[in-house]
Amino acid sequence: MQRNSVSPSYAAAELQAREHRSSHDFGRAASSAQVASEIATNDGDLTAAWGMRLFQAENLLDAGDFEACAALAAELVDGAFGAPAEDARGKANILLAKARQGAGMLGQAADAARMAARLSSGAGDVENNVKARQALIAALAESGRLEEAWSESLMLADDISNEVDDQLVGKAYWVIGNVAFLCNKVAEGLEYHELAAETFSPARNLDIWAKFNKASAAMRLAAEVADADTLRCIERAELATDVIGGSDEDHILLKLNRGHWNFLAGDPQAAIAILTEISTVAEKTSPQILGEASLLLGRSHAAVGNDSEAQTHLLEAADHFEKAGAPQRAEQAREFLTAGP
Repeated sequence: MQRNSVSPSYAAAELQAREHRSSHDFGRAASSAQVASEIATNDGDLTAAWGMRLFQAENLLDAGDFEACAALAAELVDGAFGAPAEDARGKANILLAKARQGAGMLGQAADAARMAARLSSGAGDVENNVKARQALIAALAESGRLEEAWSESLMLADDISNEVDDQLVGKAYWVIGNVAFLCNKVAEGLEYHELAAETFSPARNLDIWAKFNKASAAMRLAAEVADADTLRCIERAELATDVIGGSDEDHILLKLNRGHWNFLAGDPQAAIAILTEISTVAEKTSPQILGEASLLLGRSHAAVGNDSEAQTHLLEAADHFEKAGAPQRAEQAREFLTAGP
């Protein structure tokens, strides 16, 4: 049953949720969205209730609470809060894919993203189809299925149309560039990230600007491109995150980038000091990120001759990557046990 008017209590809760999100207080935004959903349910407006549950999941994702987001998104997909239309189920599957990726459940993330792509395609929803395919490419790439990820990337690059908002086009170029870097196609990676950078600006969306520069720096560093442009990406991301705040995950990734930069710049001791901080907050991040931090720690210790510490961290890295469903990265970590820094 659909209400003809919005109750004052629902309007107040929804407004509070959106104000918290505008202030980047994603945890409170999620709590207020849940309250709004419960009010809408009691008022008999199941459409508004479902929409607020979806908004709650979006904020849980941005708060870095991947397990809670995945649980709620799975309930939305399964119809626990009412049977949604195809396009709505597609949106919930996109959130489910992103949350599972954040939690290190990479195979399941790819499955959810494929379902989202099918649903959005069937509903003729171009924007959400692009988002779903981005999520699929990211999950495939992070799990080491690079040939599949690159094939999907090339198809997405061909399909991006004028119907899609510039910011979304930028995000598509961003993820395609990521895959190019992972495939050792460094020139293509730099090209696609440059295309993405042209669509973003700190004035339009500082949060996206921060996230892009942080992620672009990470990809450049992974390709061992430690030039002035990479350092600018790191500094832009740090400055923007200082302004807007950012989740625990954001700050951990910034530390990971700084540590990686120090390692490539020939200062492994500084890298060790920064990367060790990540292990103290292991519960706040995913197995994949812990694997990357442990891998860099192992290489940094090896570079200064701490062979025992290096071995410990490289074995930890392999374990984290296995838990994340990234066996190729696990094998790379084991290779460093014998190859050295």
